[in-house]
Amino acid sequence: MIQVAILGHGVVGSGVAEILLTHKESLQKKVHEEISIKKILDLRDFPGLSYSDKFTKNFEDIVNDDEIKVVAEVMGGVNPAFDFVKRCLEANKSVVTSNKELVAKKGAQLLAIAKEHNVNFLFEASVGGGIPIIRPLNNCLVANDVDEIAGILNGTTNFILTKMITESMSFKDALKLAQELGYAERDPSADVEGHDACRKICILASLAFGKHVYPDNIHTEGITNISLEDVAYANRWGGVIKLIGDVKNTGNGMLDIFVAPMLISEDSQLSSIDDVFNGILVRGDATGDVVFYGKGAGKLPTASAVVADIVDCIKHLNARKYLFWSDCDGSNVLPYDESVSAMYVRANGSIKTAQSVFNKITQLHRENAPENEIAFTTNEMKIKEFNEKIKELKENGVEVLNTIRIGDL
Repeated sequence: MIQVAILGHGVVGSGVAEILLTHKESLQKKVHEEISIKKILDLRDFPGLSYSDKFTKNFEDIVNDDEIKVVAEVMGGVNPAFDFVKRCLEANKSVVTSNKELVAKKGAQLLAIAKEHNVNFLFEASVGGGIPIIRPLNNCLVANDVDEIAGILNGTTNFILTKMITESMSFKDALKLAQELGYAERDPSADVEGHDACRKICILASLAFGKHVYPDNIHTEGITNISLEDVAYANRWGGVIKLIGDVKNTGNGMLDIFVAPMLISEDSQLSSIDDVFNGILVRGDATGDVVFYGKGAGKLPTASAVVADIVDCIKHLNARKYLFWSDCDGSNVLPYDESVSAMYVRANGSIKTAQSVFNKITQLHRENAPENEIAFTTNEMKIKEFNEKIKELKENGVEVLNTIRIGDL
């Protein structure tokens, strides 16, 4: 019998407990061992559950119990999760987690501790919820040199943008609906301002390219400035707007990495991924484009990935898996203004002025546009050069309303 513990009994934690209990026999067949929940840490009481006797309010009951071999951390946040995970690893217990913030900010340190103590630190559920992506990147695509990873990494923002695109719903109304349906938190800033997607692309970049990428070093934009006017122009351009986390290997040891809304062509495999679904595109030199698609959140999809990691840890109790990246000081991240992209611009002013400033543009049109409104796309250029031209536009009396990257996905 293998004893496990769960830190946290919220949405995901209760899902982990549910799967371990309801799938007990099938899991035993897969690992040839009975998996038993010994302790669940939570400050709340849960009377009436069939496993109410498993709860403790004292973390020491878990970290000091030598019978517990694997711990699932599903609390969220960095404190006290980091201290709890660190101490479990130092106590020679393998740890699995769905905590994207923890992995994005402390992953290199925790992986080093796990390596030192010959245990595992796994986090499949931290990026795509129920979508397998960490294990495929680490195992199935290991023969590839990864050139780029780009993805729709946040279901809440994708749901909002889908409603704006398909039902002409305003951002405000779409966000309200997402909150009513439980897709968005009361404070939705982590989603709509891009922070959630940023943590996820940092984890993928760290794994794919071998050095830790910290969220604080990443240019991050959300979708709060996207309007129905932008959606209409994107449609006339031949595509849609999606919030994309993107990392490219520049070939000189630097990573071009960011999170931002992007116009992507209707021909892209990511353009048709709608509602709360996520999609992650991996470009390998041998496989070409591979897309992973599914629900990126939710109680049971995320819990399923956590339990899969628990099973993996049990299979490797005496043979550590190689999942590792080294720490880095941020010198591996290309300054954002050196990033290169074609751009979309919406403004009030003269199209002739825009042509004069940018030299070559492609004008876009939409129905019922105000007489003074203009929209256009530019050729590829460095963001630094683009910002200089936007400044020149403003100095020549053009009111810039929005700018969005154009993706080649």
